[in-house]
Amino acid sequence: MPKIAEIENTPNPNALKFILKDPLTWGIARSYDNAAQAENDPLAAALFDIEHVTNVFYVDHWITVTQDGAADWHELKRQLAEPIRSAPAADERSAEIAAVAAQPNSDLSEADLTRLDRINDLLDAEIRPYLQGDGGDVYVVSLEGNTLTVHYQGACGSCPSSLSGTLAGIENLIKSIEPDIEVIAA
Repeated sequence: MPKIAEIENTPNPNALKFILKDPLTWGIARSYDNAAQAENDPLAAALFDIEHVTNVFYVDHWITVTQDGAADWHELKRQLAEPIRSAPAADERSAEIAAVAAQPNSDLSEADLTRLDRINDLLDAEIRPYLQGDGGDVYVVSLEGNTLTVHYQGACGSCPSSLSGTLAGIENLIKSIEPDIEVIAA
């Protein structure tokens, strides 16, 4: 059962990031925008049972919970802590599953797989650490020609700056290796 090490504010005033002493997963991100999406995930389902929760995102040693803005964080934190502390910690089996899930998409050509690897390496080095530090993340949905579609998760999913400043920053960075790329958010 994960113990909460600390709770951090995020740039999104409606999201809090819970840092855990034990991992919930090994490299597999879980992101849910509503209770129906979370029905097969006991932790996320329990969090959505709490009034005002609108998004649950977790990976490894942290979980970000977003609320609708109508709840008092002081009270909501106490309610969220119970299901988080009751969740099972990740085991070695989930580390094996994460390694299999990291296999590349075989629908892409060899050239596009190479392009996607370079883009993900750049995102890993320059973008993801900052987004994850703020309780969110971004992942690549698709690469079709010169259009890269990305999706924000966690605190970034409903943060006003993610669809303006952050998206433009990602596109400008990727243009350093792919000058003709267009980056859109899904």
